[in-house]
Amino acid sequence: MIETEERAAVPGAERGRMAELYEAHAPDAARLAYLLTGDRALAEDLVHEAFVRLFGRFRDLRHPDAFRAYLRTTVVNLARSHFRRRKVERTYVEREGRAPEPVPADPGGRHEMWEALQRLQPRQRAAIVLRYYEDLTEAQTAEVLGCAVGTVKSLVSRGLDRLRAEIPRGG
Repeated sequence: MIETEERAAVPGAERGRMAELYEAHAPDAARLAYLLTGDRALAEDLVHEAFVRLFGRFRDLRHPDAFRAYLRTTVVNLARSHFRRRKVERTYVEREGRAPEPVPADPGGRHEMWEALQRLQPRQRAAIVLRYYEDLTEAQTAEVLGCAVGTVKSLVSRGLDRLRAEIPRGG
């Protein structure tokens, strides 16, 4: 019943346009979310949540060509929110004295670089992923992260220094 009401409230052309945008941008957004989180299921959840949020604002989008940038920003912000919540949960668990359940080992093994990237602080990881995976300029990265260009330079520099320290050359 609710689904029928929602469909009636959304004009067919807009629903079709949103489906086109999803097909065009969801795979790239999922890769970005995966690089930020390291978890495929969480990445998919973040992408779906991003599209749901953007769908609600789709009519207000002044420049439809900017959808990709809006989507990227939304995915990054949702990932940041996830890590913030997870940090609060961890703090609570530690304060209460309960140990978290052990995480099962990865049977396939992960590459050293992937592991090191996942150990970076979320903002450093986001800055590196946006600069080198998404190939954004420092100014574009700053816009997505909502910070100054100098902050992006600092985040990337410190993140790369940490990666270099954790992964020996030639290894």
